[in-house]
Amino acid sequence: MNEISLATRYRNAARIVAEADALLITAGAGMGVDSGLPDFRGDTGFWKAYPVIARQGISFAEMANPQWFQRDPYLAWAFYGHRLNLYRRTTPHAGFAWLLSLLQTRPAGGFVLTSNVDNQFQKAGFDPECIEECHGSIEHLQCTTPCCPEIWSAEATRVQVDEARFRALDPLPRCPHCNNLARPNILMFGDSDWLGQRTARQGERLHIWLNDLLVRQRSLAIVELGAGLSVPTIRYRSETYAARLGGVLIRINPRDHEVPGPPHISLPVSAAVGIASLCAIPETSSNP
Repeated sequence: MNEISLATRYRNAARIVAEADALLITAGAGMGVDSGLPDFRGDTGFWKAYPVIARQGISFAEMANPQWFQRDPYLAWAFYGHRLNLYRRTTPHAGFAWLLSLLQTRPAGGFVLTSNVDNQFQKAGFDPECIEECHGSIEHLQCTTPCCPEIWSAEATRVQVDEARFRALDPLPRCPHCNNLARPNILMFGDSDWLGQRTARQGERLHIWLNDLLVRQRSLAIVELGAGLSVPTIRYRSETYAARLGGVLIRINPRDHEVPGPPHISLPVSAAVGIASLCAIPETSSNP
């Protein structure tokens, strides 16, 4: 791809967003990389972030599995507790604020659909009522059994982790109803116990909003950020909504950036660089 064609794509994408009545932001793990969050793309990235797990030869798909809360709860909560603490310490990169500004200026509003469980959109000021976290949230907990359908906030939960041994320290989070071990309300691999009703309610709000756009014939721009192929949920839904509503998909990803074809636009850059181009804000920290 030559420099002129990329520059043209930047201009076209910025124009589409500026002219759209509504903005749907869809985001995968790549959205957090510019905030300094680890990229779990493949086992290499995962093991780089968690060398103790690497020495045990456990893959991300194996570790992100509810079996560990029964098999080795101190390792399970070391993994999820470390992530909880990391996400809480992390400041969302400037691209979040730029996106929020774009969304707030759309006459028909906007919505966020993300597979990330890190609470970064909420921290950046996005309306929680206009966010669907399709894989759940690390800031919410449920019983591991589960003994009841309750999902509760993890706001008061603190998990200490012995980094050298990579073990969580007592007390581990407990269900307030039965005192069994609690777990994050996150959809894991091979997970038959995930309580999905919170996410389902979020999805209902998204579909009501999209249906309203369709009825009122409002134009839609979809900005997809850092959504890869390993778990293609976000990519599939972005393309589905674009086809259903006649929207234009702008796919921003340094890898896996191909789009179905015109009028959709591929920007093979990081999330922060791509967002900056949509806002006509110079980005000096990264090169496309």
